[in-house]
Amino acid sequence: MALVTALGVAGYFVSGGGPAVSLTPLLGSMLGADPIAGIASVIDGDTIEVHGQRIRVNGIDAPESGQQCDDAKGFRYQCGAKAAAALDAFLAASRPVHCKFVSWDRYGRYVGNCARSDGTSVAAWLVENGYALDWPKYSGGAYADQEALAKTAARGIWSGSFQVPWEWRAEHRDNGQSTSAPLFALGNIGCKIKGNISADGGRIYHMPGQKFYDATRISESKGERWFCSETDARSAGWRRSKR
Repeated sequence: MALVTALGVAGYFVSGGGPAVSLTPLLGSMLGADPIAGIASVIDGDTIEVHGQRIRVNGIDAPESGQQCDDAKGFRYQCGAKAAAALDAFLAASRPVHCKFVSWDRYGRYVGNCARSDGTSVAAWLVENGYALDWPKYSGGAYADQEALAKTAARGIWSGSFQVPWEWRAEHRDNGQSTSAPLFALGNIGCKIKGNISADGGRIYHMPGQKFYDATRISESKGERWFCSETDARSAGWRRSKR
């Protein structure tokens, strides 16, 4: 029991001087995971981050960050970026978000059923407004009715044509392209603070106008991220750049 307690605090195991390996998914499968509540940062149309924990909304699939769709007139647009922007505005209208643990996915993300503080289901809202699809493989058809409404009303991606996200990912994975690039449009929806991780592991955020802001590039694969406010950045463990 002492071993479990120690691991539960740190969440990492180091063996033979090698790199730390996250045990959070393992512990989650053994012990379950607690619900999470807080102000969310939007990663993409179906993924958020709360208190530094990446959360995948359960049972749905939204267009990927780099995915494009065709609108009603046949013009291409960034449907993944549009879904993320819509999710950001939706969550901002009734904070905080509350997520109940369902499982860990293969990328080590917390998968949860999430709702705004007013009780509105995040997944149901995204599907009903055409920003995401019901994913029967994981939902069991839980959001089929919302999807039918969106399709009938030609909302969101249903106003034109699109490739379902899970097929789009498989195709681009086969082409050797990344499907987990950071959302480039996030800076255009109010999240303009750059959370950078230095070579020595220091977490530093850069504000617009600071010396190194323009030169700083965010690499989500390395754990770097955008923040919507300095409060969010500090809460997640980042400190402000001195210059």
